[in-house]
Amino acid sequence: MAKKLTLLLLAILLLQQASSGESRSITNDLPLSMVSDGVLEKTPKPNSIWLPGRLFSSDSCDQTYGFLPCTTTVLGNTFLIIVYGYLMFLSAKLLSNGSEILLQILGPGIVGGFFLPLLSSIPDATIILASGLSGDTETAQSQVSVGMGLLAGSNVMLLTILWGTCLLVGKCDLENSVAVDQKDEKRFSLTGSGVSTDIWTSYAARIMVFSIIPFVIVQLPQVFHTTSDNRLAILISLIVAIFFVIAYSLYQVFQPWIQKRKLALSKHKHVMSEILIQLKTNALGRLLTNDGDPNKVVIEKLFKTLDQDLDGYLSTADLRSLIIGIQFDDMDINIDEAISQVMRDFDTSHDSKIDVDEFFKGISKWINKAKRVAIMERGKLPPSMKLLEDFDKKTKKEQDQFMDQMDEVVEDVKNVKWHASKAVGLLLLGTIVAAVFADPLVDAVDNFSTATSIPSFFVSFVILPFASSSEIVSTLIFVSRKKQRTASLAYSEIYGSVTMSNILSLAVFLGLVYIRNLTWSFSAEVLVIVVVCILMGAIASFRTTFPLWMSLVAMLLYPLSLLLVYILDYVFGWS
Repeated sequence: MAKKLTLLLLAILLLQQASSGESRSITNDLPLSMVSDGVLEKTPKPNSIWLPGRLFSSDSCDQTYGFLPCTTTVLGNTFLIIVYGYLMFLSAKLLSNGSEILLQILGPGIVGGFFLPLLSSIPDATIILASGLSGDTETAQSQVSVGMGLLAGSNVMLLTILWGTCLLVGKCDLENSVAVDQKDEKRFSLTGSGVSTDIWTSYAARIMVFSIIPFVIVQLPQVFHTTSDNRLAILISLIVAIFFVIAYSLYQVFQPWIQKRKLALSKHKHVMSEILIQLKTNALGRLLTNDGDPNKVVIEKLFKTLDQDLDGYLSTADLRSLIIGIQFDDMDINIDEAISQVMRDFDTSHDSKIDVDEFFKGISKWINKAKRVAIMERGKLPPSMKLLEDFDKKTKKEQDQFMDQMDEVVEDVKNVKWHASKAVGLLLLGTIVAAVFADPLVDAVDNFSTATSIPSFFVSFVILPFASSSEIVSTLIFVSRKKQRTASLAYSEIYGSVTMSNILSLAVFLGLVYIRNLTWSFSAEVLVIVVVCILMGAIASFRTTFPLWMSLVAMLLYPLSLLLVYILDYVFGWS
């Protein structure tokens, strides 16, 4: 904490010292007595970086807040972008560190689901606000492209460069299409090494794809060439984005409960499949007919073998004997819970015992579920002999995906008050730094764009995402541990950050455009965001293992995105 404050003060001191001095020139036309030492001069010194030539000379510039240094030169603005960018990165790190401490104290739920995603978006949101709030409408229209560049650049950078780098850093050997934790003997094999994630990461990727809906809505007038409806589309998109922010936050709040529910369902299906396999093994004949239907005669014989006291009913004791005899592949199956599940499925009369008719109907219902799973997987029914084996493999795979992916238990934190105060202090400091230095950073980017004749969108697209994304370091640390658990957390953080950018940062941007009555002319930029989110989201939505060659594809999308924007804007004139 002290080190960061020292660096922050040092950066501010450098900015204050950036102003150059100025003196009167000596010429042959002036006598020596006319030369001044500058002591008695009253002309105020310009607070700007003074460098000769096109790269080194500076005209007058507007100081942010009236005292921060400014410049119109390339090198001067490069220096300012580096310093202000570092301060924004420091802000993002302060917010990230404060969030982690708060999460350790309070755990997931409202804190993890609502406040933390909101806090992680503060640096981007403040830069976007700064790009459209200052100056008159013409100035805001000119600078707002900085905000759009950050919005597009953050999403593309996270889903291409960071996504691919995580795959390179976190790669493990692939065996049976699954990455083996902490085993990296195949080195850089494009097909033999890679990363595996859990099913929750795939869900996060799907949510990310849905988060592009506000972008699609705001572009509809351009698609149908009805520019008169622009403001209405902006307003509707803004409302939808705000609704998505609330819905996504609620989802994050209730996600631990959703995870527990899905894990319970996967355990139930696993119990079903194991019991069916056990019954098939012990059956005095074929459990299924050639058509895959339940064999009533064989199932009734099975009932009699399970009815140990021959009273015509299966009791909880009979079911306990059956379940204890099943080897559940080291799965954490609670026997009493499994018995209750079977009773709920079979005991339709609710008399705490199962007769032969209920047993047949229950087994038939389970077999029909196995059929539905097989049809969804294969598109058709497999041979009756393979039906139950395939269902068992499917449930085991699902169980592996859901198992041990629950939110970790919050550990006891000593001296809670001190840690809470530290967390609040870091969050406040990070927010203040972001709010103070977002505007001068936008000015520096805009001035750099003017000095170099490079459109401000491209400057902000390339530079600003690295300054405002605190998740870069933490994500790479996660994947470097080379485990499925940590890889899942890393990629979930990427998809979650893009989702919040697509809805929260976009909501801020749309609010600026609507309130200040700015022109929406970002068709190419929106297309890039939509294309990258759909491509990477589709890849991550329907698979959980990524071979190493996919990192090359992801990284290649970054320069292609820049090229696409350039072609659409400056060749086809979309803007």
